[in-house]
Amino acid sequence: MSGRSTDEGALDTLLAGVREDLVRSPGAVDVPRIARVLRAQGRVLGAAATLELTAQVRDHVDGLGPLQGLVVPGVTDLLVNDDGTVWVDDSGGLRPAGLRLSAGEARDLAVRLATSGGRRLDDAVPWADAHLPSGIRFHAVLPPLSPGGAILSLRLPSQDRLDLDDLERLGALTPALREVLRALVRSRVPFLVTGGTGTGKSTLLAAMLHEALPQERIVVVEDVLELAVDHPHVVHLQSRHANSEGAGAIDLTALVRQSLRMRPDRIVLGECRGEEIRELLQALNTGHDGGCGTVHANTAADVPARLEALGALGGLDRGALAAQVASALEVVVHLGRRDGLRVLEEIAVLSRGADGMLTARTALRSQGGTLREGPAAEHLASRLHRGADEGPVRAAGQRAA
Repeated sequence: MSGRSTDEGALDTLLAGVREDLVRSPGAVDVPRIARVLRAQGRVLGAAATLELTAQVRDHVDGLGPLQGLVVPGVTDLLVNDDGTVWVDDSGGLRPAGLRLSAGEARDLAVRLATSGGRRLDDAVPWADAHLPSGIRFHAVLPPLSPGGAILSLRLPSQDRLDLDDLERLGALTPALREVLRALVRSRVPFLVTGGTGTGKSTLLAAMLHEALPQERIVVVEDVLELAVDHPHVVHLQSRHANSEGAGAIDLTALVRQSLRMRPDRIVLGECRGEEIRELLQALNTGHDGGCGTVHANTAADVPARLEALGALGGLDRGALAAQVASALEVVVHLGRRDGLRVLEEIAVLSRGADGMLTARTALRSQGGTLREGPAAEHLASRLHRGADEGPVRAAGQRAA
C-alpha cells in the first residue's frame, strides 16, 4: 500500500507494543492487555473502541491480519500474488478481492504464519508449507524465488463437515451418483478421487469416508493435515519436513509403511504425488480392502498416465505399475468445475488393456444433470452388487442411472 493513513501508522505502533508485551508476559490478546499497551503509549480509548481494536489486533497477531476480513462462509482459498494483489476462490470461482498488500505486509504475514505453523521462512529457506493451528493450509514463497513480493496461498478449512447428502444439495452430485458412491464405500472397493486443483477432491473423499461402517478403523496419511473425516474411528499421520540442518525429515513413504502396523481397516493417502504410490499399492495388495486417496488429473482418462509417472518415481516401470494397480485400485471418481461449481463428472474403472498397460474405462458420466452409462457400467454394477447389502445400494449396484 502507498500513502499509509495515520490510523494505519497508529495500528502498527500498537502492534509493535503488543508484541513486546507478549514477550514480557505471554498469554491471550485480550482487552486488559490492549488497554495496558495503549496507556503505556499515552492513548486512552472508550470501552467500545478498545473492544473493536482488540479484535483488530488479535487478527494481526493470531489471525490472518489484513486478510482476516475475507474469511467468510463459502471462501475456500485466499491468494496473495507477488504484486500484492489478493484473490479469493468461492462458489463463483476465482476473483480479485479488491485488496492489495505492500511488499512488507505480505512478507511479515508470510513469516508470522509460517512460524505459527512450526515452519522456518526466511532468506535461507524461502518457501514453507504448513498447517496452521486454525486448520488453514498455508504455503508461501519469498523473493528472490518470486520476482516481486511474497506469494501466499491459503486453503481454508470447510466450516461444516459435508456428507454426500450435503454435496447433492449443493449440486455436486445427482441422487443416483450419491447412491453409487455409498455403494462404492460399503462394498470396500479401492478407489481414487481425481481432479484438478480446487475441484473439491478432499471434500468429496471425506464425505465418502463418512459412509464407512463405524467399527472400521481409518488411518489417514497426509503431507499436510487436510482431510476432516466425520467418523468415530479415524487416526491421522502427518509427514515432517527436515529441520534447519536438513535432518529429521519423515516422508509419506515411511508413514504408509507405519500405517500397516496400526491395524487399519482402511488406509487413506490424502494425496498421491510421489514415490509413496508404490507403498500404497503394496499395502492395498496385502489384504487392505477399501483403501483410497486423491490424485491430481485433468480427466479420468489421464489417470493411468499420471499413475505411471508417479510409479516411475518409485522405481516401477509401466508394466509393473499396471500389474500393481490392476489388483490394488479399481475405480476413479473424477471431479471438475463448471461455471465455478464443483461437480462429479465421471466414474471410471481401472483395468489392463490388451497390451497389458493400464486404462481407464468410463462407467458413468454426468452431463448437464443427465447420467449416462459407459462401456464399464456393467462391470462397476456387478462389483458393487457383490458388496452391497442394502436395498438402495443394491439398486445402485444393479443400475446406477
